[in-house]
Amino acid sequence: MEIQLGSKERIAKRVAMELKKGEIVNLGVGIPTLIPNYLMEDQGVYLHSENGILGMGPPPVPDEKDMDCISASKHPVTLDPGASIFSSVDSFGMIRGGHIDVVVLGALQVSEKGQVANWAVPGSDILGVGGAMDLVPGAKRIIVAMTHLSKGGTPKLVKELDYPVTGSKCAQMIVTELGVFIVNDEEMQLIEIADGISIEELRKKTGAEFSISDSLKKW
Repeated sequence: MEIQLGSKERIAKRVAMELKKGEIVNLGVGIPTLIPNYLMEDQGVYLHSENGILGMGPPPVPDEKDMDCISASKHPVTLDPGASIFSSVDSFGMIRGGHIDVVVLGALQVSEKGQVANWAVPGSDILGVGGAMDLVPGAKRIIVAMTHLSKGGTPKLVKELDYPVTGSKCAQMIVTELGVFIVNDEEMQLIEIADGISIEELRKKTGAEFSISDSLKKW
């Protein structure tokens, strides 16, 4: 019997399908940290962590975790054979030098043009910008992995951002538990929709305008 995944796990599994052999992929905080659980053994993806790891593996079993080996999210991780460990200075040199193929980020909001806001909520304490402001302009491809609605039930896909923008470069793909969207020429397009939800219902839960692919798939 197939195990039913939760929303966040479903998103992570779908994003994992987008990652190609040989790509260097940085995983952000939140849902992206679940992606290693859904990569195939022969997928050949190199996971990068901004605190200084290239070749990051999935989380260890509980009795084998080593808190000296953690991701940027401070979660224990394993290392793939041949993994490298280096300083965060070198890690950000990779990021700023354009050596990251894909960055997978969580987000507070994404606009219909693909602009990402993921580091500050106006009126709330700001702990720091983190690495997102370097990752967004430095990566060759940006994928956002996030829930479709906020904890308060408001849409996170919006016409225009209400929160401070993370960077000028825009996301090419957004994956939520309700659908998969791509952004081309500043237009958002729905390419996959979750089974059990209609397009009309999806539009009601989405603050952004989007077109529908001629080859729309059920997901």
